[in-house]
Amino acid sequence: MTLEGLENRGRSGTGIAETKNINIIAQPYLKTKMNRYLFFFIIFFMLSIECVGQIPFSKGVNLTGWFQASAPRQIQFSKFTKKDFQNIKSMGCDVIRLPINLHAMTSGSPDYIPDPLFLDFLDQAVDWAEELKIHLILDNHTFDVTANTNPDIGPVLVKVWTQMAKHFKNRQEFLYYEILNEPHGIDDGVWSDIQQTVIDAIRTEDTSHYIVVGPANWNNYQNLKELRAYSDTKLIYTFHFYDPFIFTHQGASWVNPSMVPLSGVPFPFKAASMPATPASLKGSWIESGIKNYANDGTVNKVKQLIDMAVAFKNQRGVPVFCGEFGVYIPNSPGEDRVEWYNVVRNYLNEKNIPWTIWDYTGGFGIFEKNSGEVFEYDLNVPLLQALDFAVPAQDTYFQKPLTNGFPLYEDDFAEGMVNRSASGTGILDFYSSSAPQNGNYCIYWTGVGQYDAISFDFKNHLDLSLLKENDYTLQFSVRGNSPGAKFDVRFIDSKRNESDLPWRMGKTMEGIPADNQWHSIVIALKNLEEKGAWENVYYPPNGNKFEWTSVDRFEIIPEHQALTGIEFSFDGIYVAGEPVTITGIAEKTKNLQLTIYPNPVFGNASIEYTTMKALPVTISVLNVQGKTVKTFGRASELPGHHVVKWNGTDDSGAYLSEGLYFIRMKAGSTTECIKVMIGG
Repeated sequence: MTLEGLENRGRSGTGIAETKNINIIAQPYLKTKMNRYLFFFIIFFMLSIECVGQIPFSKGVNLTGWFQASAPRQIQFSKFTKKDFQNIKSMGCDVIRLPINLHAMTSGSPDYIPDPLFLDFLDQAVDWAEELKIHLILDNHTFDVTANTNPDIGPVLVKVWTQMAKHFKNRQEFLYYEILNEPHGIDDGVWSDIQQTVIDAIRTEDTSHYIVVGPANWNNYQNLKELRAYSDTKLIYTFHFYDPFIFTHQGASWVNPSMVPLSGVPFPFKAASMPATPASLKGSWIESGIKNYANDGTVNKVKQLIDMAVAFKNQRGVPVFCGEFGVYIPNSPGEDRVEWYNVVRNYLNEKNIPWTIWDYTGGFGIFEKNSGEVFEYDLNVPLLQALDFAVPAQDTYFQKPLTNGFPLYEDDFAEGMVNRSASGTGILDFYSSSAPQNGNYCIYWTGVGQYDAISFDFKNHLDLSLLKENDYTLQFSVRGNSPGAKFDVRFIDSKRNESDLPWRMGKTMEGIPADNQWHSIVIALKNLEEKGAWENVYYPPNGNKFEWTSVDRFEIIPEHQALTGIEFSFDGIYVAGEPVTITGIAEKTKNLQLTIYPNPVFGNASIEYTTMKALPVTISVLNVQGKTVKTFGRASELPGHHVVKWNGTDDSGAYLSEGLYFIRMKAGSTTECIKVMIGG
C-alpha cells in the first residue's frame, strides 16, 4: 500500500533494491506519521473520557409540593409562579426537577388520559422554563414510601408516558422525562426490563428529548450497576444520595421506625456530640447506625459511597445525574447540615456529576427554619454558600398593618397563601367550571367530614388591625342545595408564645337559600364574633384574646355537621373596603410594647412592637459593652403592630456568640430597651 504523500515510481524487474530504498526512505516518515495518528487517537480518547457524562445543566433544585397533589383539582397552581423560576435562576441554577404525582393526574385505569387542567398548568410551567432557558425534568413522582413498586406497573407507565411524550414532543430541548421516582421492593432485572419497555414507548412519539432512567432500591447508587445496558443514546442515569441516613433523616416521621425522637446527630462524626439512642429506637437498625456512626459519619465514607456512582459513570460511559440529596431540617444541627451539603456538593462537582437538591421549600429546603420561606427575607445564606449558589440580597422583614384589601380566591388561591385544606374522602374542587360566579372557576365542596376545612394559610402573618378599625368586610359568593345546612367562616390568629392559643374570630353562616343560586355575603370584620380556640382540647371565648395584628389563616369549615349529601360552592373571596388613610389615628405614642420571641434566641426570632402613629423607627442589637452589632432601620412606620424577623446575626451576617445582648428601639423621641439571650 502506498503511503499517503509518497508516490511509488519503482519499476518492475527485480524491484528489490528500489523497494528497499523506498522503505528505507519511508521509515522515518512512517514513524512520524504513526506517532501523529497515535497522538490524535490519545487526544480523542481523552476527550471522549472527559465528555462522558456531560449533561447540559449543572445544578438546581427540586420544586416540591406543587404537582404532588392527589388530583388535578387539588393542585394549588399559584403556590409557585414565574417569579419563583426567575428567583431560582438568579441563584445560578440552570435546572429544576419537578416532582409530579403523574398517575393521579390522569383519568386512571384503563386509559390513563392526562387531565386537561393538569396539562394546562404544566404547559405554563414549561413555558416559563423555555422562556428563561431553565432545564425542566418532569419527574414521575407517583410514589408511596410504604408500598412496593408493582411489578405489573409497566403497562401503566407505557400508557402515561406515550401520551405525555405525544403532548410535549415539539417542545424545546430544555424538557426531560423521568420515568419513575425511586422504584423499590421490585427485582432489579424486572425493573430494568420495564424501563426498557417505557423507553421504547416514548420513542414511538418523541425521539428528541432526553429520558432520565434510574435503578431500583430507591434509585440507590449501589444498584446502578444492576441496570441493563440500554442502547438508547439520549438517556441520563440518575441516583439519589442521603447518606449517612441517620444524619440526613433524623426527625423524619415517614421512616420505619419513626426517627422523630432522634436529634442532634452531628456531621462529621464527633464523639462528644453524639446523642444517646432514644428508648423507642433501642434494638432497631437505627441503634446499629448510631453505634457504627464513627465509621459511617465521615467525609471519606461519603466520598466512597458517591464513588460507586462515579465508577458506573466511567465504566459504562454514560451521563449520570444526582436527582436528590439533602438533610431534613427540624432535628439536624444547622452548621453540620451546611457542612454536609458543602462536602457532597463539592465532591459531585469534582466528579462532574450534575445535581438537584431536595428541595426548594419545605423540610429539606434552602430557607431558614420556621420562617415564612419568602425569597427576599428568609434564605439560609450559609447553606446557599455551601451549595455555591449566588446569594441574593436579603432584607429584614417588617410586618406592617395592611392598608388595602386583598383577594383570597379568584380562580385559585391568591399569591402569598398556602392551601392547608382537608377534604377526607369528600370532594373539594378548587377549579370547578360549573357555572362560576366570576372568572373560569369556583370552589365546589361536598361529602367532606365535620371539621374538614377549606384553609387559606398566610405565608406571612397579616396585620388586619387597621382594616378592622376602618370598616373593612369579608366578602364572598355562595350557593347551596340543602336547607338548614350551615358552616363557619373564621380567621385564626398566630401563637405569640408557648402559653398563647390560636384564637378564632368568625361567624356561623346559616339560612343560605337552598336554591343553587349565587348569593353575596358581606360581613364587617368588626362584627365577627369570638369563637374560642382549639389546641388538643376546646377553649371557650376568653374576652378579646384574638390578635388582629397577627392573623395566621382564614378558614371555611363545617363546624356543625358533615357535608353528607350537602353541596356548597364558593367564589370571589375577598377582604375589601376603601383604602385606609392614617388620619384619625391617636396622635400620642403609647407604650411601644417591645418584645422578642423566643428568648433565649436559638436561630430565628421575632422582634415585635406597636406604634400608634407614623414615626421614624430604629431597632438595634447591642452587646454588653454597649456596642451596636446589628441595626434594623426604616425611615417611618405606619401605626399598628410590627414584626421584625431576625436570625441572630450581626451586620456582617455572622452569627452572634452566646451571651447577653440588648434590643433597643427608638420611635420618635421614645426609647425602649429589653434584654435578650443568644443561645443558652
